[in-house]
Amino acid sequence: MHFIKLTRPLNLLIIVVTMYGIGWYFEGVYQINSALGIHSFTFFLLVLSTVMIAAAGNIINDYFDIKADRINKPNRVVIGTYINRRTAIFSHWIINLIAFIIALYLSWRLHTYWYLFIHLLTINLLWYYSLKLKRQFFIGNFLIAGLTAIVPLLVGYYFYHIQWIDASEIKANTFYPFGKTRIHDFTLLLTFAISGFAFVLNLAREIVKDMEDVDGDKKLHAKTLPIVLGYKKTKRIVGVILFATVVFSLIIWSVYENLTFKSVLPILISAALIVQCFILLIPAKEKSHFRTINHLIKLAMISGLLMPFYWRIIMIYG
Repeated sequence: MHFIKLTRPLNLLIIVVTMYGIGWYFEGVYQINSALGIHSFTFFLLVLSTVMIAAAGNIINDYFDIKADRINKPNRVVIGTYINRRTAIFSHWIINLIAFIIALYLSWRLHTYWYLFIHLLTINLLWYYSLKLKRQFFIGNFLIAGLTAIVPLLVGYYFYHIQWIDASEIKANTFYPFGKTRIHDFTLLLTFAISGFAFVLNLAREIVKDMEDVDGDKKLHAKTLPIVLGYKKTKRIVGVILFATVVFSLIIWSVYENLTFKSVLPILISAALIVQCFILLIPAKEKSHFRTINHLIKLAMISGLLMPFYWRIIMIYG
């Protein structure tokens, strides 16, 4: 039970739902057969390897963060309390090894080195982030936000790569809010839009988490934004990032005429949550205040990531 808690199962579940949600929508748009669709063993392995790397990353992050966690969240420290350090580091390498072997299979099965490259790169970046970059000025926040954005890209590339139909115009009766365009272009457009959304919101969330964890980070002589710049300037940066997310969403709604209130409901929910973050961010001073904002940003990100899943439901049920 404690080992499962160490991997942050809720975050892993979000990855699974996001990947299958995006995949389910693309499968409907592309009319993919079951050989390589979301019900295939190949796609399952892609999701599994991604989840395993994320789980191993969570383990190694806690492994290097024991001192800070004993100050920031003493009641949630697992390594050194319930699981010894040797078991944690061994589990981290075993999980990553299995994920790497899966990446080798995927690269062979799909005739591309992409999965081998991205999995190996992610494993090493998560290690280096936990070891050093996490306590550096801004770069750690940027890196984790970027790795989060890779999750939708993996699914988008997967379906872009396995297309079995021509790049023909999408049928008129298909729920396709961006109007008439080619499927290949649509894959890239939607995937990068979702990835960009995940990147920006997670960047803001990582900075808010740093404001929440200032006490422990100071003990490790970290150089996070709130420690270097102070709370006031850091809150302004978070505000600008969140504001950019709302503006970006409004631009999409204004550019694409076919977008309706019904079709963008998850984005509107995200926008409402972000506005709530603005309201709470201004007077925020205590750890509990930043934790609440952290949770709200996470909910906003989940709502946006579920957009393709929501669209597929509309495709089926109208």
